[in-house]
Amino acid sequence: MAKVAVPGNGNVLLLDIEGTTTPITFVKDVLFPYIKENIQEYLSAHWEEDECKEDVHLLKKQADDDSKHHRSGPVHSFNQTVHTDEEKAIQEVVDNVLWQMAEDRKTTALKQLQGHMWRAAYTSGKIKGEVYEDVVPAIRKWRRLGMKLYVYSSGSVEAQKLLFGYSTEGDVLELFDGHFDTSIGSKVESTSYQRIAESIGCPTDNITFLTDVTREAKAAEEAGVKVAVVVRPGNAELTEEEKSHYKLITSFSELALPGSA
Repeated sequence: MAKVAVPGNGNVLLLDIEGTTTPITFVKDVLFPYIKENIQEYLSAHWEEDECKEDVHLLKKQADDDSKHHRSGPVHSFNQTVHTDEEKAIQEVVDNVLWQMAEDRKTTALKQLQGHMWRAAYTSGKIKGEVYEDVVPAIRKWRRLGMKLYVYSSGSVEAQKLLFGYSTEGDVLELFDGHFDTSIGSKVESTSYQRIAESIGCPTDNITFLTDVTREAKAAEEAGVKVAVVVRPGNAELTEEEKSHYKLITSFSELALPGSA
């Protein structure tokens, strides 16, 4: 595939993670199964710790809100306060978490608990963040050219930092200038990219966004951000219209930057 040129004023690169820097299968086949397989053991080990108590408190608030708005499923409520049967209390939390994951929900409460579990897994060496082999060499080159690099993912900032801090390429966190998650807004809303530009302190047309999701690409374009769609094995198939509309790359090495060879 021919190289895709970044405009001369494109001095900021904004990177998606899943399907862009990291295989979709890593999230689906490694991260999520780890939660499902270890949630009960994790809660039992950390139940009396303040961080775990806060996680459970947020999950209870979410469950109460779900019930109030008639969003509750077969498992929707639990009591983490004065519960005489700790085993039962933990099981109620487990059931709620598994139900949320089965519904593919992305609530703050769920993401916070998942983030804490993944942190424990990364730091203990049970999980390493997977990145495509073309990613780190390209990022190092871009930084030498004076580019600024940011990450924007639906995963929490903490989860992003864990993935790159404990990656198959070692700790590569120093390569990034900052991280954004959906607390700044949905990735399919153009206002999110405007907020990111404001936060970075540059015009939207100084940013090039790399993503595998065309709905995100469309939102970024609407905000004035430059876009390249990343085509990786396992990513969603693009329509002929999408293929003709967007600049496509199959490797970060195909992104030609100003002043690069």
